[in-house]
Amino acid sequence: MTEGVATRDYTIERLSKKNLSDLDKLHHSVYKKQHPPGYFTKKYDTAYTGAEYIGYIAYDKNQTPIAFYGVIPCFIRYQEQLHLAAQSADTMTHPQYRYKGLFVQLANITFDLAHEEGIGLIFGFPNQNSLHGFLVKLKWQLTEMMDCYIIRVSIIPTERIARKLSVTRKLYHKYQQQVLKKYLVNEKGVENSVLKDNYAGVNRNVHYLNYRTYHDTQVIRIGNALLWIKIKNGLIIGDISCGMEDFEGMMEKLRKLAFRLGLQSIQFHTSHQTQLSTLFAERYEATPSFYILFKDLGSNIPLDKIKFTFADVDIF
Repeated sequence: MTEGVATRDYTIERLSKKNLSDLDKLHHSVYKKQHPPGYFTKKYDTAYTGAEYIGYIAYDKNQTPIAFYGVIPCFIRYQEQLHLAAQSADTMTHPQYRYKGLFVQLANITFDLAHEEGIGLIFGFPNQNSLHGFLVKLKWQLTEMMDCYIIRVSIIPTERIARKLSVTRKLYHKYQQQVLKKYLVNEKGVENSVLKDNYAGVNRNVHYLNYRTYHDTQVIRIGNALLWIKIKNGLIIGDISCGMEDFEGMMEKLRKLAFRLGLQSIQFHTSHQTQLSTLFAERYEATPSFYILFKDLGSNIPLDKIKFTFADVDIF
């Protein structure tokens, strides 16, 4: 497809370095808030995969961005082989241009572009509002819903209160890092736990972990376990490297750590049938979490063999 395509009352352009800043403008129009500077630049810089800027922006007659759909390339490891894939990421439509078919149009041409770039599979975690469009209009396949485990910790939401003002936010962050200091390790993430369970999953090599720095996450060690975490409205676990015999003791220590940090809860999301899923299910109650959907462009990977944890979702 050409880089700029004219339609009835808008034009469509492929995502590029030149128009990345338009994602910030559109995001503000849709959500009335802004990401930190450079967020989209980092998120769509997937040159390490050999494919980048896989998405399209629609503009009105005044060259104002009105819609966007994009995917972020990565590799899926299956049977010790790497397969170029991508995660369905940002879907944004300006409030004045909704219900005009822009989402479906941008998605379909993005799928064509992905196929041309050698991407064999696209996966995504749509919310309830987007689910119908992905399943019915775009013909994605639903394999399962992830489970969410929430472990309650503190009644007083110290972290949440502290974040409301810039002064208290800075003081809390300083306190947080002092508490975490003895737990932190110099890593940007952890190995994908689903691979150890003989499932296919996102390949988290050094290039992937260097790329995934567009969110503020950390790795901590508790005993023999490594945990990839983010602290925002609680302690969110992305993934865990931990032996079965260490799990219960690790979780008890983690709960005490979260209490010291004034966090209301610990949260973790995972696919079914993995070791971590079993360990959590034996101790905590699960609630339905993200839908897992696929658009297979010719990967030949059995979709039911691909598993995820929250670390694989682009919002972690």
